[in-house]
Amino acid sequence: MLLRRFGAVFPSSRRLFCSNSDHDLASTIAEFNKEMESVFGEPPLSGISDSSSSNFTAEKSEIVSQMDENTSALTHVGGGGEAQMVDVSPKKSTDRIAVASCNVILGKKVFDLVLANQMSKGDVLSVAKIAGISGAKHTSTLIPLCHNITLTHVRVDLHLNPKNYSVDIEGEAASTGKTGVEMEAMTAVTIAGLTVYDMCKAASKDIQITNVRLESKTGGKSGQWSREEV
Repeated sequence: MLLRRFGAVFPSSRRLFCSNSDHDLASTIAEFNKEMESVFGEPPLSGISDSSSSNFTAEKSEIVSQMDENTSALTHVGGGGEAQMVDVSPKKSTDRIAVASCNVILGKKVFDLVLANQMSKGDVLSVAKIAGISGAKHTSTLIPLCHNITLTHVRVDLHLNPKNYSVDIEGEAASTGKTGVEMEAMTAVTIAGLTVYDMCKAASKDIQITNVRLESKTGGKSGQWSREEV
């Protein structure tokens, strides 16, 4: 009964709490306070509204602060949250090397064909090696925000692994400049792995390219890093 009387006195209050309007919490509280004042002649206890409003404002400020902090840590994100290419002109040129790897699981049938060099498209490992080197040199055209850098060396090695009937691929990229070569090394092994798949897909569609990852890097502000040391 009391709830019905309350609803009669505050018909629009139900709209405030049940509505799906775009009002945020602070504006909703302020509107409700105005209705209370129009009925009773005075606003509700200031402690309640002020406390809710203060808590909301504090929480909002904390979220915005965290967003600003995270955004500033992402060098590929501009002040407005848009994607951008990092300006590396203030950086010093250093010798940079990155090593990456991946594994291509062939299965016994395909593994034996590659080992015997009997794939219809030709020498799988040799073609994949050249593809990996070429891929490293085209990294900036494949990945939009990568810088177009001059590579001083690219190495791609492929080895057949009889333990799990796979191909182990390792790639290395080197450069002297203002930005790292991690993406070039990872692109090299990825393109090499895709080429292995392309060369062997006629024999099996079940081939898997796995564990694409950076193994180590040197140079630049962050210095030396190795997966073995993590």
